Amino acid sequence: MQLTTKGRYAITAMLDLATTKPGIPTTLEIISERQNISLSYLEQLFSKLRRASLVKSVRGPGGGYLLDATAENINLTQIIEAVDENIDLRRCKGMTDCHKGKECMSHRLWCEVSDQIRTFLENKTLQQVIDEYNFNKGL
Repeated sequence: MQLTTKGRYAITAMLDLATTKPGIPTTLEIISERQNISLSYLEQLFSKLRRASLVKSVRGPGGGYLLDATAENINLTQIIEAVDENIDLRRCKGMTDCHKGKECMSHRLWCEVSDQIRTFLENKTLQQVIDEYNFNKGL
């Protein structure tokens, strides 16, 4: 698995959006400033997040972005996959041709690890991350 800045920034931006007042759109400029992520990078990410129906855009004065579902209903896998990140540790991408056209000795190990990561991320919602953060900060 190569979780690059694309996946990390997408989750960070979605967490930022999830912690704003419900129903009040947030501009990418504001998220950019708060999270120190370049505006052009956020524009690319939010285009993909919108296509995946994770966010919706509001046009006009006071416009910006809103979550397209509640933070309780958006899991981290959805976000990562929306921005074209891969949650598979296998170099062969599951094709079992990892070692000269055949399954390598560690293939099943990486399958299991990939499954564990996917399960963890699927079972972790934006709201859970926010709640855990607030609990650890004593909020």
